[in-house]
Amino acid sequence: MANISLNIQELHQFLESTPASHNIMLVGNHGIGKSQILTNYFKEKGMGVVALFLGQMADPGDLIGLPNKDEKTGKTDFMPPYWFPIDGKPIVLFLDELNRARPEILQTIMDLALNRKLAGRYLPEGSRIISAVNAGDQYQLTDLDPALVSRFNIVNFKPTAEEWLLWAKKAEIDSRVIDFINENRLWLDKDPDAKEGTDTGLDKTPDRRAWERVSDVIKNKSELKEIDSKIISSIVGPKAASVFIQSSAAKRLLTGREVLSKFNTKKIQNIIADYGIHQLSVINEGIYRCLEVEKVSEKDKAIFAENISSYFEFLTEQKKEAAAHFATLYTKQTYPHAIEFVATNNPILVQLIILYVNKLK
Repeated sequence: MANISLNIQELHQFLESTPASHNIMLVGNHGIGKSQILTNYFKEKGMGVVALFLGQMADPGDLIGLPNKDEKTGKTDFMPPYWFPIDGKPIVLFLDELNRARPEILQTIMDLALNRKLAGRYLPEGSRIISAVNAGDQYQLTDLDPALVSRFNIVNFKPTAEEWLLWAKKAEIDSRVIDFINENRLWLDKDPDAKEGTDTGLDKTPDRRAWERVSDVIKNKSELKEIDSKIISSIVGPKAASVFIQSSAAKRLLTGREVLSKFNTKKIQNIIADYGIHQLSVINEGIYRCLEVEKVSEKDKAIFAENISSYFEFLTEQKKEAAAHFATLYTKQTYPHAIEFVATNNPILVQLIILYVNKLK
């Protein structure tokens, strides 16, 4: 039986409920933001995260520190490594690329995982050990000793595309990247058309870190030049770059904010009337994402509340499948701030949504 899978929200709950004395192993693809997600979570808890990339360590001394002779006793001990918390405050030790580490490094990790100790030096009370391993045949991996594996609680870590889109909105990723992934989610972590086992190791394919770099390249550029296309190809691969550039050049969809602020205009209503279910699903999620992430001024609250109600009424009358999708999104826990906004500013709409959901059952 496969290990359980967790998205970001579930991982937060998992970390909250798991005792600090338990070691955790996250299994997942590269480029999904494991280190950043953990750092952000524990920063809110007031704990620092020390990330060690074990695949880059050539010697156990990189992990445990360098030997040092005590002149008084004549004995050899080890100087604390640069990362060790000598102030006694607990840390989160993130052991990345565990299954790319050399065997001699893994042997040192055994004592750390079992006793929270390195070269006779204990981690401060309350410290946590979290490791990450890469999954898939495309990596050069080291087989892990079952005795080491048994010291960890193991989960597959699979952040959802929607969680990435929420993060991207907060991080001010270029809107063209957000719109592309919103409409083409299979391209977020891979080339959906690539055949298994054909990767030579140098073939560029998309991942979450790569799309962030694409945003860095195109931000503040209204038009993309040929050199920009080549840079994007070097980041996500020629095929993904081609699909992205063609999509960016095509007519874009309305944003969630545009619908919330201007749905009462005939122009916006006519545009939406021509949209199909896929496009409306993207609009629905854009509305919730806008309310979840963006700051709504007091002036806009009444306008947004009125327009979201009119929009839902329009869907129930003319686009019933999209109305069902919109109502279902409200019942999920993905957008707590958006749900709070609707409940506070338009309680009648909440009742209508609940009635609509009950009809679907």
